[in-house]
Amino acid sequence: MSIVNTIKSNQKLKKFVHWMLIPSGQARPRTWVKWFVNPFYHKVEKGSTIRRKTRIDVLPFNPFELGTNSTIEDFCTINNGVGAILIGHDTRIGIANVLIGPVTVGNHVILAQNIVMSGLNHGYEDIHLPIHKQPVTTAPIIIEDDCWIGANAVITAGVTIGKHSVIAGGAVVTKNIPPFSVAVGNPARVIKQYNFELKKWIRV
Repeated sequence: MSIVNTIKSNQKLKKFVHWMLIPSGQARPRTWVKWFVNPFYHKVEKGSTIRRKTRIDVLPFNPFELGTNSTIEDFCTINNGVGAILIGHDTRIGIANVLIGPVTVGNHVILAQNIVMSGLNHGYEDIHLPIHKQPVTTAPIIIEDDCWIGANAVITAGVTIGKHSVIAGGAVVTKNIPPFSVAVGNPARVIKQYNFELKKWIRV
């Protein structure tokens, strides 16, 4: 049995290891994890930049990858505690974005400011338990290549935004957006799509 399976199969050991990695009730890893584990476990490609004021709450539970020549700007929060965070090449994660895994962001993507993407949802069904003590669910968010997400947008769990799509500022995306689309509003709706026969964007 591998060490990972050994830890997972023993609840006391699992709880102890979790405490060693993260202080109780917190999301941020301990300093020793940040300094001595993450640089060897996670993949940050050549030419990429993580600004100094970014909060990188990444742990060895799940992958974190940042592609070549990509940037995570100041005041962002990146959290892979419940799912992988995978960011492609030549992608810009704008100021004060929040990415809670599982989230995959493709290549040549522009995320403006104050965007929230969370692949995590809290359970609330049991009224006899506080919500923070109930099980969480996850569903992957996927942003395909060459997308532009406007400021203050919210992308909810389980959503895929297709290639070369634009999401307007302030939009709340609760359903999949097809490739080559422009979506606006709350909940977001598609208002334009690219027509390859006419070779232009058409209102829908």
